[in-house]
Amino acid sequence: MTAKVEIYTWATCPFCIRAKRLLSRKGVEFTEYSIDGDESARAAMAQRANGRRSVPQVFVNDRHLGGCDDIHALDAQGKLDTLLNA
Repeated sequence: MTAKVEIYTWATCPFCIRAKRLLSRKGVEFTEYSIDGDESARAAMAQRANGRRSVPQVFVNDRHLGGCDDIHALDAQGKLDTLLNA
């Protein structure tokens, strides 16, 4: 079974680009929600992300993983692949 991966982004955000690059390098298909300047979309993201309003915010199987640094840390610990292949 392949995990359902979702990422909230801004088009020019360097952290968003890094997070998407990591996921793409791992061959992960993801749904991207570009929320550039859309405050209602950002509020909806924050509600899902335990109040976090920064981008990117990454979800795997509806579980909030966090932002760019969070998924890179999970990858460094060898835990990201397990979550992505759940």
